[in-house]
Amino acid sequence: MEEKITFEEALARLEELVRSLEEGKLPLAESLAAFEEGVALLRRCTQELEEAEGKVEVLLQDENGNVFTKLFEEAEDV
Repeated sequence: MEEKITFEEALARLEELVRSLEEGKLPLAESLAAFEEGVALLRRCTQELEEAEGKVEVLLQDENGNVFTKLFEEAEDV
């Protein structure tokens, strides 16, 4: 069973993998394994960010003092 790591831990591991791959010192088999792990971590991080973005709401107040909320994406256009 895979251990659940935090978003921050996944991102740190992804950065570590990128550094290793950029150095170009890993044997081919290890490079491929690192790349595969990195792709999986990237997908996971992207999914978590998309889920968080969907939950983020920005508190807005209109010119009449009425308070309402909008999704973060919608508020960027205001």
